[in-house]
Amino acid sequence: TTLDPRLQAAAEAAIGDALARNGLKDAVSQGALVAMTPDGAVRAMVGGRDYNESQFNRATQAQRQPGSAFKPFVYLAGIEAGLRPDDRFIDGPIQIGHWRPHNYTNRYLGEVSLSEALAESINTVAVQVAQRAGIPQVIAVANRLGITSDLAQDASIALGTNEVNLLELVSAYAPFANGGSGVLAYGIREIRDSGGRVIYRRSGSGPGQVIPPDEVGLMDGMLAGVIAHGSGKAAALPRPAAGKTGTTQDYRDAWFIGFTADLVAGVWLGNDDNAPMNKVTGGSLPAPVWKNFMLAATQGMPIRPLPSVPFQAAASSPTPSPPNPSPLSPSPPSPTLDQLFGQVAAPDGLSATQVIPIGTALPPPHD
Repeated sequence: TTLDPRLQAAAEAAIGDALARNGLKDAVSQGALVAMTPDGAVRAMVGGRDYNESQFNRATQAQRQPGSAFKPFVYLAGIEAGLRPDDRFIDGPIQIGHWRPHNYTNRYLGEVSLSEALAESINTVAVQVAQRAGIPQVIAVANRLGITSDLAQDASIALGTNEVNLLELVSAYAPFANGGSGVLAYGIREIRDSGGRVIYRRSGSGPGQVIPPDEVGLMDGMLAGVIAHGSGKAAALPRPAAGKTGTTQDYRDAWFIGFTADLVAGVWLGNDDNAPMNKVTGGSLPAPVWKNFMLAATQGMPIRPLPSVPFQAAASSPTPSPPNPSPLSPSPPSPTLDQLFGQVAAPDGLSATQVIPIGTALPPPHD
């Protein structure tokens, strides 16, 4: 398999230590972590705090609202519609039909740049960007990058109200880490029979280029700002890194999804019965968990920059051909991760959907 025992141990320790130290005071009982290389090879996966207590895999089976961790797809749709990181928006009261999305504190910053709005996870600007790009285009971008769960054509998609799972969310961030190529997460490289003969060998890595290199550079610059001076400061590493926090209504889910040039990883924390945590946000607990894991996982790796292509230079350059096999000679289908890691029944209460109705206050912006 692609699993790395050292990274798997680090992942289990990061989740276990966080829940042991903070579980009682923060009212959080479960967590999950997925880490993969930028081409989709799963290096570590933790589906819960204790496999002996529950075999339900919260990394692949739990459908939860991502909150602001969905915003990179919104902002990429905005970039594709012609917006740029230094474009100015007004963070202030807005209304779409009967819905009045607002920020956690009910305070507004006034004029901000697109990059500042993403770094600070400002809800009102994300909604404006989604309206500018168009909700169908936001959905198309998310699907293209790897979100396979059903997404409703609703304005609240800008704030991550549609449920996804951790594995697909991490997979959908991988193009930001690898220069723009879509990936299909995988856990098996090859299979041999009892005689040592190879009966399956994986080849290919996904749908090819899904983001032009210049737009990867713009997005990576903005997502690096989340860690450098925004809601994800607690995830800072001694190497270039980028990512996004996420928190859902009533603190029911908290996320941090981030990447370096060598590894993409995501952390989810919450409760199986969908009970609220004690004001846990993506930046308050998942970000440090992510950092602790990434410090261990990247130990000894050379420091490399994130993919970045200046827009002016890339605009006149042709988009490189996808580094994948021709559709005329497809590789055999890879065993799915569900087949590799198994499917079991969800704990009581976990399948319940927390729907955020129009007019309801949404998750905190500094998540």
